[in-house]
Amino acid sequence: MCTACACGTADTVPAQVEIGGAIVYTVTGMTCGHCVSSVSAEIGKIGGVSGVQVDLASGAVTVNGAGFSDEQIRAAVDRAGYTLADASPVSTS
Repeated sequence: MCTACACGTADTVPAQVEIGGAIVYTVTGMTCGHCVSSVSAEIGKIGGVSGVQVDLASGAVTVNGAGFSDEQIRAAVDRAGYTLADASPVSTS
């Protein structure tokens, strides 16, 4: 069941945009497509973010862009109702 809205759904609705470099964050508590949409929307509002890709199964949230901080991402995830676990840089080809 969705922990944010208790909708009971378990659909996967990933946002997929690949532009430039990326940082992968682990977000806990997401259980459905609504969760994915909420996290994607909040992170997408941050200046410098050019794309967000969320993998519901693993909790991995890949953020593309530049000029944003881990703290801005953490605050966005908190506003969406979830928890940011960690961050690790990755390269995209």
